[in-house]
Amino acid sequence: MMKHTILIIDDDSSICEILEFNLKNEGFSVVVANSAEEGFDKLTPHTNLILLDVMMGGMSGYKMAEKIRANGNQTPIIFLTAKDTENDMLTGFSVGADDYISKPFSIKEVIARSKAVLNRNSVIAKAKPEESKIVYDDLIININQKEVMIAGDVVSLTKTEFEILLLLAQNEGHLFSREEIINSVWKETPYITERTVDVHITRMRKKLGEYATYITNRTGYGYRFNAPSA
Repeated sequence: MMKHTILIIDDDSSICEILEFNLKNEGFSVVVANSAEEGFDKLTPHTNLILLDVMMGGMSGYKMAEKIRANGNQTPIIFLTAKDTENDMLTGFSVGADDYISKPFSIKEVIARSKAVLNRNSVIAKAKPEESKIVYDDLIININQKEVMIAGDVVSLTKTEFEILLLLAQNEGHLFSREEIINSVWKETPYITERTVDVHITRMRKKLGEYATYITNRTGYGYRFNAPSA
């Protein structure tokens, strides 16, 4: 089985060394960069996960994540940062992060959450072969390709946004509480708040354009996929 490759981007060389040593001991292939600019040079199609510091000299981690997502790259990103307020966390998720770990952190936590993000394919894995596409007019959710298209144009969703949309669309009409969405999409990833769900769904709706209305919510209850009747 091919090793997962983790790209660490942090301007603190001691943190990079500790992470590199321990992640390699867990069987990962590790690449290290000490700035966002260097990180772009070392980011390849073979990168499976990015551990990204927020506060660095030069380009910030937030800005780098934003650029990565703007380029259509959906490689999972975990922020490692001393900025640990709820607003900081929501900012991280709003620019496309998959998880957010506050410094100082335990190595065991980083390893556990890295594995959780890398293994978080449960919703997609459940899809049956005959259900490889979900189609509503010009909206096509391609399960095998993990891709969403509207009127022939690819919609650039993050992995998490895609999994939330797929969960809702595969269970049309079912009202999911935020807790149920967290348990299904994030699974073993701890510390995910209900507001995190709201942030991801708000971003996803913006990207879906006219189809945003298909995702409805009932205040105090949760979200569902509710396509209009033909």
